[in-house]
Amino acid sequence: MPSKSMACTDLDKAAPAAGDDRHLHEECGVFGIYSNVTTDVASLAYYALYALQHRGQESAGIVVNDDGLFRSWRDVGLVSDVFPKERLRSLGLGNIAVGHVRYGTTGSDNKRNVQPILVNHYKGRMALAHNGNLTNSQELRLQLESQGSIFHTTTDSEVIAYIIVQERLKHSSIEEAVSAAMDRLVGAYSLVISSPSKLIAVRDPHGFRPLCMGRLKDGSVVFASESCGLDAVGASFERDILPGEIVVADKNGVKSDRSHCGIAPRRLCVFEFIYFARPDSIIEGSSVHEARKQAGRFLAQEHPVDADVVIGVPDSGLDAAMGYARQSGIPYGMGFIKNKYIGRTFISPTQDMRENEVNIKLNPIRSVVEGKRVVLIDDSIVRGTTCRRTIDLLRKAGAKEIHMRVSAPPFVAACYYGTDIDDPSKLIANNHSVEEIAKIIGVDSLGYLSLQDVVKLADNTQCGFCTACFGGGYPTAVPQDGGKDRFECKISERERT
Repeated sequence: MPSKSMACTDLDKAAPAAGDDRHLHEECGVFGIYSNVTTDVASLAYYALYALQHRGQESAGIVVNDDGLFRSWRDVGLVSDVFPKERLRSLGLGNIAVGHVRYGTTGSDNKRNVQPILVNHYKGRMALAHNGNLTNSQELRLQLESQGSIFHTTTDSEVIAYIIVQERLKHSSIEEAVSAAMDRLVGAYSLVISSPSKLIAVRDPHGFRPLCMGRLKDGSVVFASESCGLDAVGASFERDILPGEIVVADKNGVKSDRSHCGIAPRRLCVFEFIYFARPDSIIEGSSVHEARKQAGRFLAQEHPVDADVVIGVPDSGLDAAMGYARQSGIPYGMGFIKNKYIGRTFISPTQDMRENEVNIKLNPIRSVVEGKRVVLIDDSIVRGTTCRRTIDLLRKAGAKEIHMRVSAPPFVAACYYGTDIDDPSKLIANNHSVEEIAKIIGVDSLGYLSLQDVVKLADNTQCGFCTACFGGGYPTAVPQDGGKDRFECKISERERT
């Protein structure tokens, strides 16, 4: 199976099959607000991005639209670092704002790849924020380049922006242009777009990534990747944007174009419920918190064990641990203290420090695990190294037995829809049996959630789920070449691929 990206990233250089094991990262979080009056939309975007920070910690950006006048600031870093008080104030007042937080699955994390993307054309300006990944990005990029387009980033989000602008020059409205662009885009995209006078929310026909709509008390329309972004600004949840739907907010109200709805099977990424989304979010009618507890209940049924305490790896393993404990009757305990001042993308500057990274992030509570048979719940095992170090911490704290249960099936395939699973050869489950993995990471037993049960986590949803990374098959054609990273590689590295 081809890799999604070329083998020139630092991670690829450093990570063997069971090498550097990070938690998985999603690509981004998006936010937009339309108000009929000029107000401090920048601050509202700031609060929402804070709530969506878990979806991307590499960079943040906000564009404010004041009656067609665009002001923006984008930079690398957390929301709080990118937008100190004076910087946020400099964005001024407006009636539309678009915000974005990023973790890049394509393109490096430098400033040129920060979103929202701003494009100027003779019919006006456009700001675009994107969550997802196109599978035909390279094909479209080559088409655009052959027609004279000059790209300033290495992201497929810029491809989307150029396609929309290209169509805008041929159509009478931005929403018509977006609809025409959707005929050319393949893959995952949840978009929030500002034209000079309109705010538009778009979701791809499969609905890979979530996107929802809410309203403030004054009637302002709000779009966000998750409902927690609506909560952060005091907006009431109204509904999810349908897969394939285009929703337009302007001075005339809100209208919907559903001409692309129902043309493809609905395939929401099931890992949104397992790990990506915040537990207080509601996605497609289902509570993320309850879905994770359900995963724990399924694990207890699928992989029972005699034990003294159930603990979870903070944060996404905690809810599943509660569900396992309740279903099994084994007491639940808080096994770890998490350092809350280290983000998901914490990077250690030296190898020696990297070896101690888990010790910095997590510290076991000895009184909970010492002399105990422990059931340890985590959301995933990617490459195995971090997991192995976590197990070692529990052993040093005196755990008598460790039985690990994982609230997702084994990762065996690359993801092309906005998750940084790029090379199957680096996935420990693609190279070892469950029994072998248990020995590698140092546990007494290991059990994964089944593919059969993972799609039952959120029964209130009316959509199907994408399980491609678990071997469930790809809903779309997948790319055969990861050439969009070619400008971030040395010539010699490109020649080896």
